[in-house]
Amino acid sequence: MFQSSQYTGTKEENYQLLIKQLHALCTGETDDIANLSNASSLLNQFLEDVNWVGFYLWKEDQLVLGPFQGLPACVRIPSGKGVCGTAVKERQVQKVDDVHSFPGHIACDAASRSEIVVPMIKQNEIYGVLDIDSPTVSRFDELDVKYITQFAEALEDYI
Repeated sequence: MFQSSQYTGTKEENYQLLIKQLHALCTGETDDIANLSNASSLLNQFLEDVNWVGFYLWKEDQLVLGPFQGLPACVRIPSGKGVCGTAVKERQVQKVDDVHSFPGHIACDAASRSEIVVPMIKQNEIYGVLDIDSPTVSRFDELDVKYITQFAEALEDYI
């Protein structure tokens, strides 16, 4: 689950520690880009079997690429298009076990096989999404959904 040797507990304990580290990184910093950058780096450093971790920000009625770790990505995604646009339109987490079976999937990285996208909402408005891709089918389980959602919600306090 986690790459770092400091994460030696259960999967839940490791996620809880990761969220504490997010708070430590973001406390006192008011710049959104700095906090999003550190958050994407933190997730990318510690999650195993992922090939893209990052954010798309809601601007001008579309998602625009924000801070990320991974290969170059799609720059703009309309609401309702692909996994990220669907997360925005439905305002719900999207956990896709096989992106090739997702209608309208946008293939930014051909190696991606599964994906989780968490919509980020501030003051009842879409702020953007946290997007994590994996080269492995069915990489994400319900515990990942729970804690990646909590990670995104914790980050919302700093953006």
